[in-house]
Amino acid sequence: METKPRILESRTKIRFQDCDPFNHLNNARYMDYFINAREDHLLEYYGFDIFRIIREQGLSWVVSSSQVAYLRPAMTMEEVVIETQLLHYSDRQLLVEVRMWNSDKTHLKAFAWLSFVHYNLRTGHAEKHGETFLELFRAIVLPLKNTTFEERHSELRPRSVKGYGTP
Repeated sequence: METKPRILESRTKIRFQDCDPFNHLNNARYMDYFINAREDHLLEYYGFDIFRIIREQGLSWVVSSSQVAYLRPAMTMEEVVIETQLLHYSDRQLLVEVRMWNSDKTHLKAFAWLSFVHYNLRTGHAEKHGETFLELFRAIVLPLKNTTFEERHSELRPRSVKGYGTP
């Protein structure tokens, strides 16, 4: 059986239109970068096309909650590395961590915990994951010792070095 990678990563550039007057990535735009990276990772690493699943099965996942820690600014035209990993899954939910690093992964810019609910677009209700989905989740889940966002924040904050507001 093929082992699947559990921490996925990609590189992207912070675009001018996503930044504030200080040339920092706007806080609200982090979510767009995080969600886009996860969608790309699922397709690239697992061949998991959420848009095909929506079209063919009427199933998707919607963000039910998010927690974000902004540690260092991401600057206009800076190349960043975005990592994603599945921390936990249940019959109807997923918990994904997303981390944004500088290009050489020496400074953590931000991280988030995103909770997703499995949703049936045809019925308009949450739905249990089918066995095919659960099989993938079992193969890729990578839990952390931290059980709360606050614990994880305390663990990761030193990796940001100088803290938010310092380029």
